[in-house]
Amino acid sequence: MSNAAAIPKTHRRVVLVRRPPGEPAETDFRVEEAPVPEPRHGEVLVKVHYLSLDPYQRGRMRDAASYAAPVGLNEVMAGGTVGEVVKSAHDGFKVGDIVEDRLGWQEYAIGSGATLRKVDPSIAPISTANGVLGMPGMTAYFGLLQVGQPKPGETVVVSAASGAVGQVVGQIAKLMGCRAVGIAGGAKKCAFVTDELGFDACIDYKAEKNLDAALQAACPNGIDVYFDNVGGAISDAVLRNLNFFARIALCGSISQYNATSAEMGPRLMGTFVGKRVTARGFIVFDFAQHYGPAMRQMGEWVRAGKVKYREDVVEGIDKAPRAFIGMLRGENFGKMLVKLA
Repeated sequence: MSNAAAIPKTHRRVVLVRRPPGEPAETDFRVEEAPVPEPRHGEVLVKVHYLSLDPYQRGRMRDAASYAAPVGLNEVMAGGTVGEVVKSAHDGFKVGDIVEDRLGWQEYAIGSGATLRKVDPSIAPISTANGVLGMPGMTAYFGLLQVGQPKPGETVVVSAASGAVGQVVGQIAKLMGCRAVGIAGGAKKCAFVTDELGFDACIDYKAEKNLDAALQAACPNGIDVYFDNVGGAISDAVLRNLNFFARIALCGSISQYNATSAEMGPRLMGTFVGKRVTARGFIVFDFAQHYGPAMRQMGEWVRAGKVKYREDVVEGIDKAPRAFIGMLRGENFGKMLVKLA
């Protein structure tokens, strides 16, 4: 474990220097050197081991009203982290503790006791605190179980099925006795989703000429729950194949995050009336008071091998902007992380 003597004087961090109108470019970010900060009373200094790259961060680059404040220009890019306490001025945390918090794209950061979560490294590798045993895992858990409310025997469809959230959604659907159908881009991702994760089927949207026909073949009994991570044309096809009283968990729309103008699509809400469809948008923090039991359940499933996960890891903080841009294009395979330590 680290000690105070090994703490450097300066560290590297990534700041936002421009708000991209469309797809971000590496020049929208700057990697800079800054002094390593000193923890004050009630704070700790964290040496970051992993940075989490997530689609929601694209929204934080906009100067627009949302559920979270935008990142300021020349401020550290927002993001989840997991790391090690190397200096503590907080009674609840000691040097060597592994902690998770949203401390941003930087090698060292100050954490305050209010939001820091201790991570038990004996359950799973600590990187999972930014993935299956962190925000993406909780998003999958509550989005499917609370919003989607699947019942045994029903068919659950999830888009971006090999991603950080989607890979967990389908596995929980299987644990609930459902038919799990994924949608992903490319034969490799689809093979992983069916062969490794145990989904019943996976549709390669890049190869399919007719998504409706592919969905009908993969979902012979129609679709009861749709966990939507992508929006756009893929979601249009799923919505056309919903059953009566279907539920939609609206988690994200990554297909549109870099769009410079609104995409015109079919007006499908009319079909919701006759089919009595429920669609609900949600943010994972809506369920924060229930994290404890959910995290324990996810930990048990991961330990027992009932929930598997895949991570896509790049090394070095200077690689974060490029990896982030690639993730928004769907180039990542699994939960996207940057390894720092």
